[in-house]
Amino acid sequence: MTLKIEISAGGIVYKKLKHPTSSSHHLEWLIGQHSQHKGWVFPKGLINDMKKGETMEEAAIREVEEEGGVKAEIVSKTPISTQYFYKFEGQLVRKTVYYFLMEYLSGDPKNHDWEMQDAKFVSEEEVRKTLTYKTDKEAFEKILKLFNNK
Repeated sequence: MTLKIEISAGGIVYKKLKHPTSSSHHLEWLIGQHSQHKGWVFPKGLINDMKKGETMEEAAIREVEEEGGVKAEIVSKTPISTQYFYKFEGQLVRKTVYYFLMEYLSGDPKNHDWEMQDAKFVSEEEVRKTLTYKTDKEAFEKILKLFNNK
C-alpha cells in the first residue's frame, strides 16, 4: 500500500458575545458537520487546493469561509498541529493539519459550502461534547491554552 502525504490548514474560530445584562463577554466556537463522514470537526482543507503558492494562513482563512460560512482573522501566527492516518480509495494517507486561533469578523455559519452539512457556533462545553475525533479534541485543548495565554 502506498503512502500519500497531505497537509491542511484550518481555523479554530471564536466569537465574543456580550452578555445581555452585564458588560461581560462569553465565547462561542465554530464547528461543522462534514457532509460525507458526518463527523463534527473544525473547518480545514488542503493548502494549495485552490491556488498555487497559497500560504498556510491563506488556506486557513479560505477554508473557514468556505466550510464555516464566516470571515475570521488569525490572532496567533503560531499554529498548533495534529497528525493522523486514514484510508481513502485503498491508499493510506498521513494527514497533518495546522490550526490557527482565529477571531470571528462577520458572516453566518449557515452560508457554509457543500462540504459541510451544518456549521454553527457553540459553547466550549458543547465543543467538547460534540467533536467526533480525538485529534480535534486535542487541538481544541491546545488552542484553549494558547487563547488563555494571550
